[in-house]
Amino acid sequence: MDEATRTRIFKAIDQSISPAEFDRLQDAIEQDDEVLTEYLRAITLCESLSEIAAGQSAAELTAPDASPGRVPQTESMQRSVARRFTFGQLAIAATLLLTVGSVAFWLGQQRNRTTHVTDLGEQTEPTRESQIAGHATLRRSVDLKWPAHGSTYRDGDVLSHGPLRFEEGVAEIDFFCGATLIVEGPAALHIESDWSVEIARGRIRANVPPAARGFIVKAAGSEIVDLGTEFALEVKSENARVEVIDGEVEIRGGEYDGNHLLTGQRQWLKGSDTPESLDGLSTFDELQRRRENAASERFAAWQAHSHELRQDDRLIAYFPVAGTAAGRVVRNEAATGAGLDGKLVGPVDHATGRLGSTSVGLKFGRPGSRVRTRIDGEYPAFSFACWVRIDSLDHVYNALFMSDGYETGELHWQIHNDGRLMFSVMVDDTQKVRHFSELEQREVETAGLARVYYSEPIWDISKSGQWFHLAAVYDPAGRKVVQYANGKQVGSQEIIDKFYIEKLRIGAAEIGNWGQPFRKTPWFSVRNLNGTIDELAIFAAALTSEEIAMLFQNGKPLGY
Repeated sequence: MDEATRTRIFKAIDQSISPAEFDRLQDAIEQDDEVLTEYLRAITLCESLSEIAAGQSAAELTAPDASPGRVPQTESMQRSVARRFTFGQLAIAATLLLTVGSVAFWLGQQRNRTTHVTDLGEQTEPTRESQIAGHATLRRSVDLKWPAHGSTYRDGDVLSHGPLRFEEGVAEIDFFCGATLIVEGPAALHIESDWSVEIARGRIRANVPPAARGFIVKAAGSEIVDLGTEFALEVKSENARVEVIDGEVEIRGGEYDGNHLLTGQRQWLKGSDTPESLDGLSTFDELQRRRENAASERFAAWQAHSHELRQDDRLIAYFPVAGTAAGRVVRNEAATGAGLDGKLVGPVDHATGRLGSTSVGLKFGRPGSRVRTRIDGEYPAFSFACWVRIDSLDHVYNALFMSDGYETGELHWQIHNDGRLMFSVMVDDTQKVRHFSELEQREVETAGLARVYYSEPIWDISKSGQWFHLAAVYDPAGRKVVQYANGKQVGSQEIIDKFYIEKLRIGAAEIGNWGQPFRKTPWFSVRNLNGTIDELAIFAAALTSEEIAMLFQNGKPLGY
């Protein structure tokens, strides 16, 4: 437990804590058993002091100072601290005991709930939930071609209210009510709600389970209302027709208002009747087979690019992961050889990679999970690139690749919990730097001179589970740090003289976590990435924007 939390505990006891500090203390008590234990121990000490105050005179309580700022662990230490107080101070401590004890008890009872408790009679704001807008999800797709102007989506994206258009390909759309549409392009839809969609153009197959009964598809001036069914619909500029594959639908509005169609029946909503059937529509099984075939082709193409990349003499290390993760070792496929292989430590899971079931990624979902490596030597520049699926940003800092000791010349590459990329290199680890800490609301001293270079936010909760290609270029000669997401620049900052350093190092390091091997206690910062890394390349050079874009294009999965 850090000193700032201990300070807040004692401020809570003497009633000098601010509302903002009390909120932080409450959060810590709710999330960490050690903080709750320390808080209750402080309450016990307060009680001991009041007992001493009641049984001893002021003269008996004069003695040398004890060490401030920490809760004593033994009775003798308690009495030592007690001697620092005057009789009047101890009397005040006794009168505060009931109030503080009540707050401590209430905090203990509330620690697993989501709303804040009352702070000395003032109601705090409840925790704000994350919110996103949308009615459906693009579950999966094959060969989608989006229009030159308009919204584009990737597999897994939430689809918001409004138009959805594509020129070619097939999309599977899951509405939140439970209805699923397979839509063949060219298609133009307007998503209205969890329960309704309007089709202006396209061919669809709708599967509506009992929980989604009442789902409405609008077309050609009519509404097709599901009554427990699977049906097909084709809408063109000159005609529109519906056919029930299984179950029943009701038509509302238009010329056929009130008509019911049963299994095998069809109705032209606009245009002339022909015997042509809609049997040629894609099925769910066919879409899955097309996905698997396309994924196999994409994986083979990536393998060819990967073998070519391994010949780049600027590579320091290359962990393709996909197809190379065997047991507890992740092989370094660069010319630098097996000495730089990564070792899986803790609960690292082999997960499905970005290129389908034939590829593999490494999932770092728990605090102990990490991949250890050691890369010695000095380098004139760095370029880092990796594919990552971010499930959530649970921690303040979420590790991608981190040098252990963060000594002079070593780097940290992380994602902040607000979705910004962070890249930094330690310039001088011998300097002491004072700065104002927003977290602790006071000036603090840290070891080492370094600057963190941030990108614009590239992730929010709506992008959970999506694959991203991330890159960071640290270029001392060019005096700049440039960061990328999916081949596009998302941040560029100048390296000023104060933070300039020529010789860069890596040393012992971790993928997906931070080792901190030189810490003096068993406690460590939780920075594991809650997500999956599929490919990591480290270059001893400053790659150009064109080279970064090519890495993205050569490795992107289906649905991009």
